[in-house]
Amino acid sequence: MSENPRARLSDIAEQAGVSEATVSRVLNDRPGVSTVTRQAVLTALDVLGYERPLRLRGRSGLVGLIVPELENPIFPAFAQVMETLLAQHGYTPVLCTQTPGGVTEDEYVELLLDRGVAGIVFVSGMHADATADHSAYRVLVERGLPIVLVNGYAEGIDAPFISDDDATAMDLAVTHLVSMGHSRIGLAVGPIRFVPVVRKRAAFVDAMTRQTGMPAEEAAGLVAHSLFALEGGQAAAHHLLGLGVTAIVCGSDLMALGAIRTIRQRGLRVPEDVSVVGYDDSRLIAFTDPPLTTVRQAVTAMGTAAVQALLDGINGTPAPRDEFVFRPELVVRASTGPAFVEGA
Repeated sequence: MSENPRARLSDIAEQAGVSEATVSRVLNDRPGVSTVTRQAVLTALDVLGYERPLRLRGRSGLVGLIVPELENPIFPAFAQVMETLLAQHGYTPVLCTQTPGGVTEDEYVELLLDRGVAGIVFVSGMHADATADHSAYRVLVERGLPIVLVNGYAEGIDAPFISDDDATAMDLAVTHLVSMGHSRIGLAVGPIRFVPVVRKRAAFVDAMTRQTGMPAEEAAGLVAHSLFALEGGQAAAHHLLGLGVTAIVCGSDLMALGAIRTIRQRGLRVPEDVSVVGYDDSRLIAFTDPPLTTVRQAVTAMGTAAVQALLDGINGTPAPRDEFVFRPELVVRASTGPAFVEGA
């Protein structure tokens, strides 16, 4: 209640014509109060010049969804799942998308707070960047605003995290390729500063050493860091093909499409000469040429968990402050095949 004097229950109760116990239930957002009575108490707060508690400002029914640019179809997929569920629970999602040089995450947060949102879901935000300053999240938590962070992790933030199991994803991809005779496999992923990238890199190296016997140092040398984009996949594939790989695992479906483009520019075929595995299984990816083998994120389950955790926080029964990890699924299509053996 910043500059306003602390609300006295007796004053609010008298103004609203209810008991102090009822006022207390409303201020603490507890059940057992009719909509009419709840509104009377909130109106009394306004009339007396008191600030509404932060948890009650979300009565506007707005919830913020902050996602990266929408060029990668996995982000619209997450947004669609969460928007649908929020609408079913009576909330209006405010979708905030980031573009290079555009509105920053911090600026979006300020805009959302000005609109009195009940909570915010961050998808692959600054919490996924190990080099970023995460103090803004801690400030939101200290203010009592429910937040949920998807695909990324940072220590010291008292909020639920929803993540894909990057270690299982890499193990599924490497196991599939090794079973088809591949032993020299490359990994094309984004910048090393991102938590999911660090996890994928470590899991890839581990899977390669376990399943092919390749020394960890050699396996680490088959990891190419680039941009999470079509062009990034092209550049990474160019580097990895120079190292003699027969298969490439990619950190996103867009990177995989870029890798396929580079492979074909070299006069090679997919999968006859080089196999490619994507990551995400975003919409329409099954209709590429060739249809892409990929590791499918559990988008529906993750989006549902994120919304439920946020609603629990809004309703005063916050989800455990922990990281909830969801198992991905390997979807085998036509971009992977047996390893090419010279002279066979």
